[in-house]
Amino acid sequence: MEKKIPFSKLNGSGNDFLLIDNREGILRGVDLPAFVGKVCDRSRSVGADGVIFIENSRRTDFRWRFYNADGSRAEMCGNGGRCAARFAVERGIARRTLRFETDAGLIRAEVKGRRVKLQMTPPRGLALAKSLTLGGRKITYSFLNTGVPHAVLFVPDLEKIDLMGTGRGIRTHRVFAPRGTNVNFVRVKDGTVWVRTYERGVEGETLACGTGAVAAGILSAVHGTVRPPVPVRTRGGEILTIHFDPDRGGFGEVYLEGDTSWSCDGVIFQEAYRY
Repeated sequence: MEKKIPFSKLNGSGNDFLLIDNREGILRGVDLPAFVGKVCDRSRSVGADGVIFIENSRRTDFRWRFYNADGSRAEMCGNGGRCAARFAVERGIARRTLRFETDAGLIRAEVKGRRVKLQMTPPRGLALAKSLTLGGRKITYSFLNTGVPHAVLFVPDLEKIDLMGTGRGIRTHRVFAPRGTNVNFVRVKDGTVWVRTYERGVEGETLACGTGAVAAGILSAVHGTVRPPVPVRTRGGEILTIHFDPDRGGFGEVYLEGDTSWSCDGVIFQEAYRY
């Protein structure tokens, strides 16, 4: 008998995700990385930047398992976390103030309709004015792990960068071996942080990256060009707000806030992931 898998598709600032309620083990026996790699294919299947599986937790409202579009596992995803929180509230899995488990730790969120404010894991690994050599050229960058690793390059013009070439080169550079890093190109203008992101696991530019927006916002503040709360404009044109407190030691509690949208509900047939 063909297995049909219910799903919802949600969008967070241009990042789209498939949400699957796996609390009853509907995907038992399915190779999840292979499944994700197939269903995220925009040409031959449903298409998405990643897949989020909602599972049972003994400690919190639920546990998630997050996979990038290429089937690789990721510890955290800010925009995915916001979508997961809204999904859980809409489906009656959690109340509007909730907690859930990720590979990066426990996450808190507050859902008010489409708008979700998500607590991020404490940033770590801050490094400023680091350098590496790529294609014979010296590149200066800063670094912050906001649940996943992010290299941040401050540039004068976001439209003149070689995002794919430079982004891929830094993402796979031996400095970040073995798992690599996400790469963000940032420009601060009139108090707003503008960012473009080459995302690990998607292996290309995404319209938004929540953890990347957090890294860009915090590092812009560290460089003295903005003060929190920091508005971050994504490639998709939406504004994400980054809340933190640099006066509390470290960055205090860090939150990512923005809107979500619910695209559709549907059923995935076996033909969509066995081809």
